Amino acid sequence: MRTSDIVLATAACVVIIAGMKAATVILVPFLLSAFIAIISAPPMFWLQQKGVPSILAVSIVVLITLGMGVLLGTLVGQSINDFSQDLPVYQAKIKAQTAALLTYASRLGIDTQSLAITEIFDPGAAMKLAATVLNGLGNVLTNGFLILMTVIFILLEAASFPAKLQAIKGAPDASLTRWENFLNHVKQYMVIKTWVSLATGVIISAWVAILGIDYPLLWGLLAFALNYVPNIGSIIAAVPAVLLALVQVGAIKALLLAGGYVAVNLIMGNAIEPRFMGKGLGLSTLVVFLSLLFWGWVLGPVGMLLSVPLTITAKIALDSREDTRWLAVLLGPERALHARAVAAPEEQ
Repeated sequence: MRTSDIVLATAACVVIIAGMKAATVILVPFLLSAFIAIISAPPMFWLQQKGVPSILAVSIVVLITLGMGVLLGTLVGQSINDFSQDLPVYQAKIKAQTAALLTYASRLGIDTQSLAITEIFDPGAAMKLAATVLNGLGNVLTNGFLILMTVIFILLEAASFPAKLQAIKGAPDASLTRWENFLNHVKQYMVIKTWVSLATGVIISAWVAILGIDYPLLWGLLAFALNYVPNIGSIIAAVPAVLLALVQVGAIKALLLAGGYVAVNLIMGNAIEPRFMGKGLGLSTLVVFLSLLFWGWVLGPVGMLLSVPLTITAKIALDSREDTRWLAVLLGPERALHARAVAAPEEQ
């Protein structure tokens, strides 16, 4: 590739990213709508296969999705408001406990001032980050009517899109097969990840309620949302809940809560999810972290939640073409290289 081509491609990427950041108000609801539509498409297609008319199938799926959204908003909305109002109190308590711990360490002869622990690590910032993410998600959901209408139109167009693509292409067989494989992989990832995230959120919410910690539905929602971010999402979700448990119910139950987070995410992330997901839909830890920063900067809190699904979609698209497959390999985890190495001799 020539230097001029590289410069041109880089300039095009910069322009696209700047346009995405400028169009966040429109782009975020659309991406959220596409995310919901991809998850809702399998039950709609199942109803259509059973002989249900397309309009009725879309109506049933949309009504169920709307009902779940209203129920979730009713149950969690008040908890988000209460938590946001009580956040300064929790932050003050955490800072007081941190100061007491540093004082005790100083008595033991540890020079805490030179370590500058309070400047490097601020426990209250973790709870503030959780509140920012939840409030950002709530602000996006205020555009509920726009999101709902977009989901309806996407679902109505989903069934006829392959036929339109076939009509556009002159020799569509190979392109159509590649496109269907791409959509099937994206749909597979979204559906499986959503079910695993939902199970994670329900279990965490139940465990928080059993331990008697405030806002169990809130922490379940945060665990559900951040489970879309592998490796580091579970840590981000656990830190504010554990800090709240430390302030509210003491160190023992906080350790039990942390142990519950670790157990749930080990089981879901290392046993259940890989069994259904497959090894080809993963990302390296570095790519996960960088995508979290990048999409969070471009799209805000919702971009952080959708960072991995968006990057996985890009990876699947790159993997579907021979000339860009090397980029998909760079984005993937190391275990995917072993899977390719094992599969290559078998194909020969």
